[in-house]
Amino acid sequence: MNKQDLIDAVASSTSKSKAVTGEVIDAVINAITKAVAKGNTVQIVGFGSFSQGSRAARTGRNPSTGEEMSIAAAKTIKFTAGKAFKDAVNGARK
Repeated sequence: MNKQDLIDAVASSTSKSKAVTGEVIDAVINAITKAVAKGNTVQIVGFGSFSQGSRAARTGRNPSTGEEMSIAAAKTIKFTAGKAFKDAVNGARK
């Protein structure tokens, strides 16, 4: 499913126009992006949590030449699925 498919699915289930639905989805994505970029965690109960992590600087190798190279430290984005989401994907087992 791509973004347009998501917009179509949400618009059909909410009876809102695709234009309005697209704006809302863009606003949600932007809000999550800004919050995580600031270092905050965004938790959507039943769906999951978006948070920021870090990866330490390390030494790697250029695959073409085998030469050692430095790989800079970087921030990463983590998503942890919520229980309801995991249950939906795995088929709620009882």
